[in-house]
Amino acid sequence: MERQDRQDRGVGALSTQAALIETDALIIGAGPVGLFQAFQLGLLEISCHIVDALPRAGGQCVALYGDKPIYDIPGTPVTTGRGLADALLQQIAPFKPQFHFDEQVATLARQDDGRLLLGTTRGHAFLCKTLFIAAGVGAFVPRRIAVEGIAGLEGTRLFYHPDTLERFAGQSVIVHGGDDAALDTALALLPLASAVTLLHRRDVFQAEEATVAAVHDRIAAGALRLQVGQPVGFDPAHLQVATPDGQTVALPFDSLVGCLGISPRLGPIADWGLALERKQLPVDTEKYQTQERAVFAVGDINTYPGKKKLIVCGFHEATLAAWGAAAIVFPDKSIPLQYTTTSTRLHTLLGVAH
Repeated sequence: MERQDRQDRGVGALSTQAALIETDALIIGAGPVGLFQAFQLGLLEISCHIVDALPRAGGQCVALYGDKPIYDIPGTPVTTGRGLADALLQQIAPFKPQFHFDEQVATLARQDDGRLLLGTTRGHAFLCKTLFIAAGVGAFVPRRIAVEGIAGLEGTRLFYHPDTLERFAGQSVIVHGGDDAALDTALALLPLASAVTLLHRRDVFQAEEATVAAVHDRIAAGALRLQVGQPVGFDPAHLQVATPDGQTVALPFDSLVGCLGISPRLGPIADWGLALERKQLPVDTEKYQTQERAVFAVGDINTYPGKKKLIVCGFHEATLAAWGAAAIVFPDKSIPLQYTTTSTRLHTLLGVAH
């Protein structure tokens, strides 16, 4: 791992660009394991910030199977990806972790005092005592629309998987995609937008049967327009679409919403100088620390003998990683093992003190 001089290229340099955020722990990834990591840190009174490339918590668990049943969470006979994320968010609420969505950690450097300096794609700078990489198989980022120059519209007229639709009120909106997210977005926009066009490469959708039926009903009623084809260009007022019959049509639009799914990318993690085995981080099985002191890896991003890519295994890893971090955050403090059933201190931290 790179070591930066704190005066020339470290804290001094980054803090001139953005306010420096100092924290006991930084968690990369807001999926189930990252969220449970925050809970375990909270029980040990270790403060944390959480960074995720997606616009909301839940990671691939929500993005890929938000409404599909999950049967192997202990004590929970059945839940969904979204239900699990919501429950974990409720569980960590007493600890008030700070979330930073829609951004990736881009740089990592060890400081002379042993702490870690990290910079993000949004210009944030974190100085932390411990780092937890809970990025699954990498940062899940939206698949982009492959039209030259259209990236320049991102954030103004082009949006990927937006978490709110109110911004599109009164606009002519094109929704590009054919899965549940695209169809749900198009349907939800109907009462808000002045016109909604669903753009997909074919007239067959990969979505729940009831959702597809609702879309066909709105198309038949004239409330929703369907355009089959692929975008090939744009001008200030129109999106050019190549149709299967070799024609090009110009669709007027104020905003374009891309719902083309997400894909994992290891991204900048590969450039941090950490040891990698097949794009995974080797860790010990005592505290799930990488070969770098104070850098822990939990969940699908790590590897060790006998590793199983299960959420429940990630929860176990997060628990032991938190205890490993406690020895770094509180080097001169002996921390006893406490139980949430009996510890009055933990009851106070959880806000359930009697």
